[in-house]
Amino acid sequence: MATGPAGEPLSTAGPGSVPSAADLEAIGTFSNPVPRNLRITQAYHELSAAVTALLGPGANWCTFATWASKQAGQTIRGDDLGRKIQNAFGESAAVQATVARIRALRRAVGRAVDADEALAALRSACAPLLAVTRVADAVARGNKKVFDEIGVEFARFVTVLGPGSDDAAVESFFGRFRPGDPPDGQRLLAAAFRDYHRARRMTDPKLRVERMFLANVRVGLHEQTRLEPEIADALNAPVPDPAAIGRRLLEALFAGRRARFPGSHGALTEVTARLLEPLRAVVRRVVTEELMIFTLPDGRVLRLGTDLAGIYPGDLAKLEDP
Repeated sequence: MATGPAGEPLSTAGPGSVPSAADLEAIGTFSNPVPRNLRITQAYHELSAAVTALLGPGANWCTFATWASKQAGQTIRGDDLGRKIQNAFGESAAVQATVARIRALRRAVGRAVDADEALAALRSACAPLLAVTRVADAVARGNKKVFDEIGVEFARFVTVLGPGSDDAAVESFFGRFRPGDPPDGQRLLAAAFRDYHRARRMTDPKLRVERMFLANVRVGLHEQTRLEPEIADALNAPVPDPAAIGRRLLEALFAGRRARFPGSHGALTEVTARLLEPLRAVVRRVVTEELMIFTLPDGRVLRLGTDLAGIYPGDLAKLEDP
């Protein structure tokens, strides 16, 4: 069985077995987001295999969820995001203009400072890496939120349709979902699981593929609607207020010279106030690029802000199911 960083099992199911709803609920209670994400990704993989064994070949939602959860793990761990924000911060025209103004203010109190030192002080004062923590927290909450709801229902679905299943149990499963549209209602989930159930019984390969596709996108629409708050939190990562930045810069670059330049704090606050909106834009751009990406098992990287290249599979090139 695969284990996490501290040796915890990534799934309570054994090799080749299917995690139960109770197993998934236990994973959702794990407090540390990094090993929890590893457990979630492993459980999605096990569910994907179980759903495939139940319904037949073809990707189901858990297949995509495995890849997406693995991608989310990179953000949760902070892989590359901090470096990308730092690089974008240093290359920003607004930051460069602020650095030039800081150097001019420093010269006014009788001591020059080079651009690298001013940039380092500004970077430290703005603490852009605080955004990484905020983004990682938002993605981790979203990862858990979807798993706790949709992942658990897939585990129940596999159990209900497994050996010894009966029509009454299946109908009881379909009846457990809340009516209405997301984010509060689960109409799309109920319809998706009915689609999967229908696909299992279809003998026409094309119609079966279309029905699986419909089920997948219904779950995906529900999922993405539910994740709107977490996506908004990730994109609206905080930037310190101008006065706080001004105080930090004053301490770093003007310590011992305040008496010679008593207006330094106000001047720095004014300078950094102009920086905040461009800085937020930089963070949002980098975070968007980080989140809107999908790495496939064959190594291909899909950037969701650009057109997707390729062709439709033959069975989906022309849809027949209305």
